[in-house]
Amino acid sequence: MFEWLFVPAAYLIGSISSAIIICRLMGLPDPREQGSGNPGATNVMRFGGKKAAAVTLLGDMLKGLIPVYIANALEVPVELLALTGLAAFMGHLYPVFFSFKGGKGVATSVGVLLGFSWALGVSFMGTWLLIYKLGRISSLSAIIASILSPVYAWYIVGDATVVAASAVMTVFLLWRHKSNVQRLLAGQEG
Repeated sequence: MFEWLFVPAAYLIGSISSAIIICRLMGLPDPREQGSGNPGATNVMRFGGKKAAAVTLLGDMLKGLIPVYIANALEVPVELLALTGLAAFMGHLYPVFFSFKGGKGVATSVGVLLGFSWALGVSFMGTWLLIYKLGRISSLSAIIASILSPVYAWYIVGDATVVAASAVMTVFLLWRHKSNVQRLLAGQEG
């Protein structure tokens, strides 16, 4: 019965904003009031530098990875595993601790995918890196890696529930990147 506590616990863990906390600890401005206004690693990099961005990225990945990894290690049913991952991801997007205004979810989704399967998370990161090396556009890299993640989930994990969870995260990632997509289509994203 305690297994269902994974879902609300994952949401609460996901609601912890690494960007806001890291910026406060490092004496940097609130990321919601700087650059793009997005509390994520890419925006923190713009005004806080590589170190702050790297710590933010790690924090956002871990809050997706840890709940799913623990649930996976305890061999919960795959449906509960998927819900745990989605809860952590949704916590990042709509954090209860920060007026339900969160980041775009890329790093947290990577953490969730790593929790589902190391190969799945590494496939996402490898795709992101390849696209970034080719085009030097972070949002495009995230969008393409996200679109491919359900395909990777199908081939690597082979479970429809994990594929569905990956697809749900993709839909939300695309929605959160809609302004980036519009700029990409207009040739203005750089």
